[in-house]
Amino acid sequence: MSEFVAAQRPRRADAARNFDALLLAARAAFAEHGAEASLEDIARRAGVGIGTLYRNFPTRRHLFETVYANEVDDLGRVAAEVADQPPWPALTAWLRRFVEYAMTKRAIREALAGEESTVFLACLQSMYDAGTPLLLRAQQAGEVRTDMSIDDLLRMVSGITSVAYPSMEQRDRVLGIALDGVRVHR
Repeated sequence: MSEFVAAQRPRRADAARNFDALLLAARAAFAEHGAEASLEDIARRAGVGIGTLYRNFPTRRHLFETVYANEVDDLGRVAAEVADQPPWPALTAWLRRFVEYAMTKRAIREALAGEESTVFLACLQSMYDAGTPLLLRAQQAGEVRTDMSIDDLLRMVSGITSVAYPSMEQRDRVLGIALDGVRVHR
C-alpha cells in the first residue's frame, strides 16, 4: 500500500503538504460524518480550496480509495513499530490503531458498497499481512488463544467499533473486555 499512496502523493513540497492535509481532513470527516461527509468541508478542514481537493482527487471514489489505502499503510507501519515489543502489548497496540482505522473504513465501505475495487482487495491483504505475525507471535508465546485467526480477531474488533458509544472511554472499556477474553490467563 505504501507504493500506491506514494504514487498518488505530489512531489513538490507545498503540493505534498496539501495532499497530506486533505488525507487527514478526509479521515476525520469520514469518521465523524460517514460517507456523506462534504467535500467542501474536507477542503476547508485541510485549509485548501475545493479546486485543490479535485486536483488531488478527481472523484469522490478516488479520495475514498486513497484514504483507505493510507489507513492500511499506517496499520502496516504500526505493526512494524510494535514488532519488538512483548507479544501481548504489541498485538493490543496494533489493535488499538485498528480501531481508529475501522471508524474510517466503515464510512468508506458504506460509500462503495457493492463495488469491486482492486485497491480495497490489496488493502485487505496488506492489513492481514501486517496483523497476522503479531497474532501468531502472541499465540506462540502462550498469551493469546490459539483457536482464533486474524480474521476472527479483526471481525470481533470491527463489530465492537461498529456500535455507537456515548463516549470514547466506554468504547475503549468494551474493547478491553473483549480483548481480555482473547488473552490466555495463567
